Amino acid sequence: MAVELKPLMPKATAVWLVDNTGLSFEQIADFCGLHPLEVKGIADEDVAKGIKGQDPVATGQLTREQIADAEKNPNKRLKMAAPKHKMPTVRQKRAPRYTPVSKRQDKPDAVYWLIRNHPEFTDSDIIKLIGTTKATIAKIRERSHWNAANIKAVDPVTLGLTSQLELDLAVTRASAKFERAQKRAARKGASLKTISETTGAHELPPREEESSEGAPASDDNNLSSELEQD
Repeated sequence: MAVELKPLMPKATAVWLVDNTGLSFEQIADFCGLHPLEVKGIADEDVAKGIKGQDPVATGQLTREQIADAEKNPNKRLKMAAPKHKMPTVRQKRAPRYTPVSKRQDKPDAVYWLIRNHPEFTDSDIIKLIGTTKATIAKIRERSHWNAANIKAVDPVTLGLTSQLELDLAVTRASAKFERAQKRAARKGASLKTISETTGAHELPPREEESSEGAPASDDNNLSSELEQD
């Protein structure tokens, strides 16, 4: 269900509509997302004192025709006009995961637990889930962390570093990614020949041993037979 848009500056827009149109308090309140009594307070100058009115027609939020029709029919609701220019969607950069200072000392235990229990996790998966650094993960893997002797595997959910839902979702994604990588590797390996197959095709056949029957006589045998004849 689409969310109904409201003016960017609702009170300033309401001030302008109260001063420049014959719309009812209910119509202005509905369009601006305010309470009718708040609009009445604007008209009585008890609310929004010092706020300069903003023309919704000039900003493209309403048209003159819409206002004229609504003035004739008190039951008619005003709606935001369609924007003339389509604004591109801006992808917000995900902020780094914040961990309270009291729980930061528990991160190595959580990282060690993930390394032991979920080998399908990459360093980036652990970083997203726990909010640690790649250097810390490498030191824990190599057991070169400054506190390696005291690091023990503890479930990050138990430590309060993540929720069970987030952990399950991360495990599902990492497992699926790991399986896809294995399938790609299997397909790639099937198209390649083994080392013995590739090298065996170019090896020379072994030299056959010459038998006494039918084999050509060596030079030494020819020389001895000539001596006997002499």
